[in-house]
Amino acid sequence: MLIFANVKIKVMKQKTRQERILEIKKKLLEQKRQILIEAGVMLSNLPSESNLSEIGDMASQEIDRSFLLRLRDRERKLLKKIEKTLEKIENGTYGICESCGAEIPIERLEARPVTDLCIECKTEQEEVEKLKES
Repeated sequence: MLIFANVKIKVMKQKTRQERILEIKKKLLEQKRQILIEAGVMLSNLPSESNLSEIGDMASQEIDRSFLLRLRDRERKLLKKIEKTLEKIENGTYGICESCGAEIPIERLEARPVTDLCIECKTEQEEVEKLKES
């Protein structure tokens, strides 16, 4: 009887995890929609190259333009991660560490929905990167 109770609890936990993953999916879809809207607004408001007579004005405009393009590039990278994550949710591989194959805790997925590494593998990856920088 105890084994059956454990199986039932495990099934309930999995269901809860699936429900939480569906909530993550909704948030990712909303974030994707928002990024695309903001990208359209940003591109339409991008400073044009006009005939400014003051060198200071031209420099300021170029700095603004460069900043907006860097920001847009970051959003583009995030959009790719969101797309990859949504694909994983659809094919049932979301929440599995790409390095060790362990299940990533739902709390980590909720905090960082586009993660593809468990905390242990991410920590190890960051340590390796620090060593390379040294």
